[in-house]
Amino acid sequence: MDYMKFVDEHRQSNADITIGCLAYDEERATDFGLMKIDDDRRVVSFSEKPKGEALQKMKVDTTVLGLTPEEAQEKPFIASMGIYVFKKGVLADMLKEDKTGGKKFMDFGGEILPFAAANNIKVKAYLFDGYWEDIGTIKSFFEENLKLAQGNAPFEFYDPASPIYTSPRFLPPAKIEDGCSIEEAIISHGCTVKRSRMSNAVVGLRSNIEAGCHIESTMIIGADYYESEEQRKKVKASGGIPLGIGADTRIKNAIIDKNARIGSNVVIENKSGVA
Repeated sequence: MDYMKFVDEHRQSNADITIGCLAYDEERATDFGLMKIDDDRRVVSFSEKPKGEALQKMKVDTTVLGLTPEEAQEKPFIASMGIYVFKKGVLADMLKEDKTGGKKFMDFGGEILPFAAANNIKVKAYLFDGYWEDIGTIKSFFEENLKLAQGNAPFEFYDPASPIYTSPRFLPPAKIEDGCSIEEAIISHGCTVKRSRMSNAVVGLRSNIEAGCHIESTMIIGADYYESEEQRKKVKASGGIPLGIGADTRIKNAIIDKNARIGSNVVIENKSGVA
């Protein structure tokens, strides 16, 4: 999102509060704050993660946001992105004053926005039609990260107009040995991959993958530190497992946590699709 377009819309409409929003279907709508708007995109009601009958009451005609009738039929809910622009004075007043005869407001979606929409405060909706995903669940975190490795990824870091950079860590480039087969993968700096097959994968920094592994539809978080060859030999001699993924291991449809130690000839497949 280009936040300046968002801010410009907020200023031009002279809104007190502007909420970034998306049109969603019913399946996903229950995970978000939902709003109803009028023909001028002014928010007239706001409900935080409604369920059942309360959810059905939040259905609207989303053609007012510019969707086609077909798109509006598929996505009849307006969901908050959790991104807001406030007039400074309005925000300060909301946070410091007791508006309801009880405690002061502490939550945007659950308290401030519903109160504002119901009390003649000018709250406007700003439709965002680009890529945006909430990765607040393990399933969405996994799926959206893997999408980054796809050739037709819906979002990527390589847009020349607005590139996204990683934090500088001063690590060496990834080392990919002969005999590797890699398709649609992101391999971070400081990694070593030895004669293995990999597809639809994201491999985090300092990961060590021994020879003969098959990594598919997997996210490997990486490691905070290296183990030298001498350290690895000592770990093996003591009956332990070195940092990284051991030889001839197969991993599919899984997230491998940071600093994991996985031995040789291991199979992790998550056949049930647990997420």
